[in-house]
Amino acid sequence: MKNGQFLKGRGAQINPANPYHKLVYDENPIPADEWEEGAQIKTEYIETHPKTILNKVTSPDIPMDYSLNPYQGCEHGCIYCYARNTHPYWGYSAGLEFEQKILVKKNAAQLLEAELKKPSWKATPLMFAGNTDCYQPAEREFGITRQILEVLWKYRHPVSLITKNSLVLRDLDILKKLASENLVHISISVTTLDEDLRRLLEPRTASVQSRLKTIQTLVKNNIHVNAMLAPIIPGLNDHEILPMAEKVAEMGASAIGSTIVRLNGDVAEIFEDWIRKAMPDRADRVLNRIKDCHGGNLSDNRFGTRMRGEGNIAEMIHQQVKLAKKLYFKDKVYPPYNLDLHEQLKNGQLKLF
Repeated sequence: MKNGQFLKGRGAQINPANPYHKLVYDENPIPADEWEEGAQIKTEYIETHPKTILNKVTSPDIPMDYSLNPYQGCEHGCIYCYARNTHPYWGYSAGLEFEQKILVKKNAAQLLEAELKKPSWKATPLMFAGNTDCYQPAEREFGITRQILEVLWKYRHPVSLITKNSLVLRDLDILKKLASENLVHISISVTTLDEDLRRLLEPRTASVQSRLKTIQTLVKNNIHVNAMLAPIIPGLNDHEILPMAEKVAEMGASAIGSTIVRLNGDVAEIFEDWIRKAMPDRADRVLNRIKDCHGGNLSDNRFGTRMRGEGNIAEMIHQQVKLAKKLYFKDKVYPPYNLDLHEQLKNGQLKLF
């Protein structure tokens, strides 16, 4: 790519207008080589005061009842991220502002504890985080994810955790305790083994080698890991399915999962703008292959097919994933959640304090 055409260090290159108000954002940001470094990387943390922290999951595609997110917006800047579409609800753009304006829920742990203490609460695995990465850079400053893990351990409550940041290793002490009672499932997202592609797709995430090392370290500490090879973007990383599966299996992962990219809402415009600037020679090919997986569209809202895709390309991807599981995960076991400890604690059968 030519200098001056691509904003380095960020995923989105534009700020699409927020459909909920009339503000018009700059669709042609200053090129990276004309930005001062400080201005280019500036991120703003905005404290919020939510009254609830648990979100009821209504999608039949997601096998969890509730999700929780300590942060809204994500500095990782993954260009394909479906969570971008939630930022306009907060009054911001799904583009650059999603990466630059991070909403911080400082009272998240207290809100969660209040829910878990209710007599009516029944233990069910919580998806942490279902929207934005709970170990994004903001976590180094605020530590809200660790506070939440402490609450979950205190009440012996099951949780499913997904991240693509090696910062998760900071909390090994709590995660080991949760894992010892089968109270945690950890998924590490691995999108590519190509570090150059990773820098473009996910500019502020942990490197490929760091993520693989994170899987290995978690496993060495008796924590089962599921590697999410997601999203699969046809024309970009679909040729890596078998190599990625082999590598994460080598690191000790117990299972893999995958989804096919879908570009709903503003993400379609953001992704298309990005790929035409970052990979102009491949843009049409990739966009057309994504459309082939979603009935001729970049987006897909249909339950059952939106995350799996359909058609010949999607089927080839599914066959590769199926083969990868047969080759590298045939005899591996991923333990079920322990749902009993929380109920025993609530009924006074455990002496914790």
